[in-house]
Amino acid sequence: MMKGSIPEDKIDEVKSRINIVDLVAGYVNLKQAGRNFIGLCPFHQEKTPSFTVNPEKQIFYCFGCGEGGNAITFVMKQNNLSFPEAVRYLAGKTGVVLPSRTLSDREKGRLTLREQMLRLHGLAAAYFTDRLEGGEGLTARRYLEQRGIGNGIVREFRLGYALPGWNHLRDYLVRKKIPLPLAEQAGLLARNERGDYYDRFRGRLIFPIEDQSGQIIAFGGRIIGEGTPKYLNSPESVLFSKGKNLYGLSRARDEIRKSGHVILVEGYFDLLALWNAGIGNVVATLGTALTREHVELLRRYTRQAAIVFDADEAGNKALARSLSLFVEGGLHMRAVMLPDGADPDDFVGKSGREKFLALVEGAPPAVEYYLDNFIGDVKSLESGRDALREAMAFIAKMENEAERNLFIKRVAQRIGLDEDVLKAELNRGRSKRTTTTGKESGGKTTAVPVPDALEVTFIALILDHPEKIPAMMSLDALRYFQNDELRKLGEEAAASYERQGRIDLGKFVDRLAQRSLREEILGRVVDSVSWDGETLDRVCRDTVRQIKRKWFKEKRRSLNMLLVRAQQAMDTESCQRLLAEKAELVKYEQSMLLQG
Repeated sequence: MMKGSIPEDKIDEVKSRINIVDLVAGYVNLKQAGRNFIGLCPFHQEKTPSFTVNPEKQIFYCFGCGEGGNAITFVMKQNNLSFPEAVRYLAGKTGVVLPSRTLSDREKGRLTLREQMLRLHGLAAAYFTDRLEGGEGLTARRYLEQRGIGNGIVREFRLGYALPGWNHLRDYLVRKKIPLPLAEQAGLLARNERGDYYDRFRGRLIFPIEDQSGQIIAFGGRIIGEGTPKYLNSPESVLFSKGKNLYGLSRARDEIRKSGHVILVEGYFDLLALWNAGIGNVVATLGTALTREHVELLRRYTRQAAIVFDADEAGNKALARSLSLFVEGGLHMRAVMLPDGADPDDFVGKSGREKFLALVEGAPPAVEYYLDNFIGDVKSLESGRDALREAMAFIAKMENEAERNLFIKRVAQRIGLDEDVLKAELNRGRSKRTTTTGKESGGKTTAVPVPDALEVTFIALILDHPEKIPAMMSLDALRYFQNDELRKLGEEAAASYERQGRIDLGKFVDRLAQRSLREEILGRVVDSVSWDGETLDRVCRDTVRQIKRKWFKEKRRSLNMLLVRAQQAMDTESCQRLLAEKAELVKYEQSMLLQG
């Protein structure tokens, strides 16, 4: 069989080679909890870990948002990939060789825009690298030497060079038969008023921008020599958003986990200079202010961050915005202000690695910095009011009660206000927000259909213990299912086990169209209890028996309702027929329950 032009046996080989714990750990900081691993969910915002990975079943499930599945599902959701794209990505990581052949025009047309753009970015990155390494790249190589960036860092970050001139990359793409409108969508080309295509990046050092998995999704360019703007990034696209990506994260993940914290800087060269000095737990924003999405990205790997900003007014404002976001996101942040207006690139070049790390280590917690720089010393009633308003807005975002109370105490001391008065004022503000939120919501709730618990238990049992499928199917339980979707899933699971002697749990659960069913079954399997053989047999038999009893109970209820209506209508013939059906049903129920 084929799935998206990939043979089924190759898909199975990819699954067999991947370890879902290792895969997910590339994106989420996991800790072992019994037989499972837990961490903060990458698919929704949470402060208490509810995201669970089960290595035995090779599945994941979040008890907070309900997302779940296998390794392929995880990559699809995390990297926004189609099924074939996710399989190809995992094949590359596991060394599985997929059939290689030239795509037909029809198959090329079926490639998603995202996949086409990823391929194009890979091609462009190789082109830029070749230009840097060739004779045309001498000026750019000398510039890198002047900035102290060694060849190892150049190769590690796949730096390149865009030649001066308007058509070098365009002509290369034409020779490679790349559609120029696609290159424009990818941000590699632009068009003038006459509609002619030209190179977006010209005479620039090129920084490939990668997503968390290391795929190139955009480029940044630094002008060599005179010209504006000094830095230029790819425009936003289906692959790239400045507010959702951080430069260097795919390469810094392991160092962030190892060190326990991340260093956040503002530019490409700041990051490269720190890497050059042997500091790897560093990421950089991409020419934009820090966003909630950035904070969420970082929270997957650590709860500790050190932010390096310029020691000027703009830096102070940026720090204030960042501090608020980090507090909301539940991260602890240190504010690193380098002396004499230096940036990390300059500082580490002149003062060295150890002095930079000492500055990071000795940097005050951002809350202390906030007290000193934004609350300050209150010297008048008016300044006290301003400080109180500022502090209340900040405190309201603090989720940790112990930290909030400590901060309230410090603020009260600074402002000269009684601590209880400040708490009362904060509580008043909170109740107002709660009332407003309640009014806006209108108090409406959407009813979600609840799947039958016994039928879900049966399906969870056969997926969790496929070796019990023959025994459970011999009891003919699926015939008594009231949920058609679950019955069909059970039949497919039994057929798969009979055919292959195993069950691909993630694949079968993904087939469920009803999200609530999918969530319920995954949750049960991930958090299932380990039974001994005798207990498991008893649980299986009892589940089947209860499913049958419930079916018969529903049948009796339905017949009784029809019987009442027939009696009220004085329909003697229908009454006799229904009574006979009821007697037959009771006899059939007794015989079925005796069989198990």
